Amino acid sequence: MTRIPISRGPVHDTVGQSVPGNIRTTYGVNLRSHLEVPEINRSTHPADPWRWVETSPKASPRGVAETQFAVANGYLGMRGNPDEGRDSSQHGTFVNGFHETWHIQHAEDAYGLAREGQTMIQAPDTKTIRLYVDDEPLRLGVADLEHYERSIDFRDGILRRELVWHTPAGKKVVIRTTRMVSMVEKHLAVMTYEIELPEEPAPVVISSQVLNRQDGEDEYGSADDVPERGFDPRRAEGLDHRVLESQLCEGQRGYQVHGYRCANSGMTIAVAVDHILETEDDVALSHEIDDDSSKVVYHAHVTPGRVLKLTKFAAYHTSEVVPAVELADRCSRTLSRARERGVEDLHRTQRDWYDHFWERADVEVDGPAETQQAIRFNLFQLAQASARAEYNGIAAKGVTGSGYSGHYFWDTETYVLPFLTYTMPRFARNALRFRYNMLDKARERAKFLSVKGALYPWRTINGEEASAYYEAGTAQYHINADIAHALIKYLWATEDREFMIREGVDMLVETARMWVSLGFFDGDGMFHIHGVTGPDEYTTVVDNNLFTNVMARFNLVAAAIACKRIADLGNGQWEAICRRLKLRDEEIAEWRRAAENMVIAFDDELGVHPQDQDFLAKEVWDQDLEEPRRPLLLHFHPLVIYRHQVLKQADVVLAMFLRGDEFSEEQKRANFEYYDPLTTGDSTLSAVVQAIIAAEIGYCDEAFEHFQKALVVDLADVHGNASDGIHVASTGGVWSALVSGFGGMRDYRGEISFDPRVPAQWGSLTFRMTVRGTHVRVRCDHHDITIANLNGAGFECTVQGRDVHVPAGQTVTVGLDDRARVCLSCPEQV
Repeated sequence: MTRIPISRGPVHDTVGQSVPGNIRTTYGVNLRSHLEVPEINRSTHPADPWRWVETSPKASPRGVAETQFAVANGYLGMRGNPDEGRDSSQHGTFVNGFHETWHIQHAEDAYGLAREGQTMIQAPDTKTIRLYVDDEPLRLGVADLEHYERSIDFRDGILRRELVWHTPAGKKVVIRTTRMVSMVEKHLAVMTYEIELPEEPAPVVISSQVLNRQDGEDEYGSADDVPERGFDPRRAEGLDHRVLESQLCEGQRGYQVHGYRCANSGMTIAVAVDHILETEDDVALSHEIDDDSSKVVYHAHVTPGRVLKLTKFAAYHTSEVVPAVELADRCSRTLSRARERGVEDLHRTQRDWYDHFWERADVEVDGPAETQQAIRFNLFQLAQASARAEYNGIAAKGVTGSGYSGHYFWDTETYVLPFLTYTMPRFARNALRFRYNMLDKARERAKFLSVKGALYPWRTINGEEASAYYEAGTAQYHINADIAHALIKYLWATEDREFMIREGVDMLVETARMWVSLGFFDGDGMFHIHGVTGPDEYTTVVDNNLFTNVMARFNLVAAAIACKRIADLGNGQWEAICRRLKLRDEEIAEWRRAAENMVIAFDDELGVHPQDQDFLAKEVWDQDLEEPRRPLLLHFHPLVIYRHQVLKQADVVLAMFLRGDEFSEEQKRANFEYYDPLTTGDSTLSAVVQAIIAAEIGYCDEAFEHFQKALVVDLADVHGNASDGIHVASTGGVWSALVSGFGGMRDYRGEISFDPRVPAQWGSLTFRMTVRGTHVRVRCDHHDITIANLNGAGFECTVQGRDVHVPAGQTVTVGLDDRARVCLSCPEQV
């Protein structure tokens, strides 16, 4: 049996001991090498640094294209279905937090298991605008198209399409459409549909529709032909009952409104549309409405050279308790403002919003245009997922698809919050306030799991645990520490003491209480945490998971320090907090004792930190893993996976990134060399973290390889499930890989440092950051780093250990030593 000494010490010490690098083992298995990155067809998806473009409606599988061309603002999302509705893979309009509940049927029940499932549901769909010329419908799948281009512009978030259609009768029709979900008007979507017949006149009919779909069902009664993927826990559940119960449907001429109530959750929604038609030709209008659909139909005889333009405004309002009829009034007010402003003004303010976003968040590389395009695609998706989420969380797929049932995970705090914290801190504050508002339900969940304090759910929409598979779900107690870690990083970057005193400290205290209650002290005074699952879902219900213990230790220390600093303010606020939380000094001392004696296992023989107490005793996976058998979770029973050394996610490697100041460089290299080959790449959460640590330890080739996979997760459908929505956590990880990996940025205790590792394939890397109100632009190349202080106070940081001060409005350049240019090769491993 391999000896695993237990290490402990003051919380400011590094974890474990110093270990030699270049650790080798003899198994000769590399599990990650099988994941190849599909090629993007650049003849149909040309490289454009500011747009994602397709030049054929068949350029990508329908579901993937619908995800890539989705428009969203964090509250409202519309998938990139064709304006005409068909042909589509998964219709979808989603509102953040709008969900149905259902009773979970456990095959074998047990106390404390999740009881109620939660699924984000389809909101009534307002995207459909059908076109008929000479009574012939436009269907892109079979249409004779002389020209076609669809693009989503990252500079304004507007989906544009232009095509030239030859009807079966040979008439030429020019069609231009736009679709926008407003970043300024949270509840508003705006669509335009413009038609021109340049050669011959023709009767034209435009049918603008609102359709209540269920589970993506087509308006013809069934979903379009889509290959069945079979069992896949990443997909949303289908519901077998009527979900939306009609509460009202009213219409007059171009204005129509529907209201619904969810059968089980009781949530309500109102959806309203209004239209403006512009043309010089005569037009007749008709309309019809029932509980599940409505139509506004325009009949025109279009003259050659004249343009017929329809503008469609759509408003969505939801609530947990407000009657649908009141929400309908809110929709009316939203649409009234939109009509008054007009589409041009709405488009202009959208562009203004994105101009500000890119000033704060853009990342530029001196490299291929394809790389710049993919980087901005990822950053653009972060805006679409988070900007107007506000009182809701940021779901794993944002509001671009139904994957993971619209649930919120620890992904938000670990992968998305760093981007928001250092670029758009107000959005980060909103995401943290969402967790604060969930605190009471987390307290209730802790009681079910027989621990004190609060235990946040692993996956949820409404604050209750929705994971029926507790081994790889509910057992991930580390979510408490992930939230605490994100909260402290936000505090370091913003100095938002008001939020900490009013709300943040409550989360820190209650999560710290949970850890002390969950763990225990052994006879030697060591603090253990047993029966948990770390980020790696291929290794479940283990003892002393390294990631969990390291993060829990940080949570405990952070809570103790926060309490002391608030008490030191001496303005009476600390006494109020103690009364509110029933907090005593003895309890805080117990947090420190648990942190100082936290078990951190270390293997002397291999010189690595075991992922958990028994991980290294398991057999290394040696089964054939050709591409058809990936991901493992779809092809092997969980017990087969659990008994092997095989990883879905980079568990120890992630700990070394988040708590990097607690590991030595030698430990990072040894751990990376051991675990990188064992990590399958089955999770989109891994490659970005592997890229960051590989860059830090000088393994440039490995870093760039991992980054390249992460960069095109959704553009190249690397994991085969992009049709279910954008992988939002991966897009956030791309930013971290750029800024923290290649830019070498770290923030420990509020002290910003840089140690760049710009890839040899690029000439330079430029990114923006906001730290304590100061906005800076950082440019790194292979020889220098240049920091421009664009506004605010003086900017303090270190560059490769040297103190640097950048006064407001000035620019400082610092030369880099050879560390920025040294590239090593990772030795062949397990």
